[in-house]
Amino acid sequence: MQTRLFTEGRIVVATHNPGKLREIRALLVDKGIEVLSAVDLGLKEPRETEDSFTGNALLKARTASKTSGLVALADDSGLVVDALGGEPGVYSARWAGPDKDFSIAMQKIEDRLSENISPNRRAHFICSLSLVWPDDFDVTVEGRVNGHLIWPPRGDRGFGYDPIFVADGYDITFGEMDPSQKHSISHRADAFNQLMRACFRA
Repeated sequence: MQTRLFTEGRIVVATHNPGKLREIRALLVDKGIEVLSAVDLGLKEPRETEDSFTGNALLKARTASKTSGLVALADDSGLVVDALGGEPGVYSARWAGPDKDFSIAMQKIEDRLSENISPNRRAHFICSLSLVWPDDFDVTVEGRVNGHLIWPPRGDRGFGYDPIFVADGYDITFGEMDPSQKHSISHRADAFNQLMRACFRA
């Protein structure tokens, strides 16, 4: 993996998702970096046309960096369900529909799993993070957290599919978990730890 030290004082996070932005800001809070969002800068959300988390993260970060002239950080993440052949995967957000109603997406997953006679409820979250400089240099990493799905949903502290996901070694969902605890074990935290080692001073 190629690396480059991040020395700038500002970064733009290429997301319009307030939940993702909160988590990313929390992970960068002690770095003394001014964290701007795509919304702050009026950047449009590009169409996610790639077929992988890494491809979409790179697409979003490159677009934001080129448009803003700043180093851009983009995340593409989603839920991968073993019994559904890896779905919803890169289409995790799209399963929630145009209104981003994840209660619909979670119900869709449960309905699909219930069609199986002996459903395997194993699943994992994937997060690809891309850090892209205006000269198009990028550092891209991928994090993962394994677990299983429960029903009905529990908790309202997270976002997305968090209320149905229980990480290995825990008995509460991400939706029930204190945000600081989730930040320490999540797929996004795993990817961030890799990125911090590659690009940021300790």
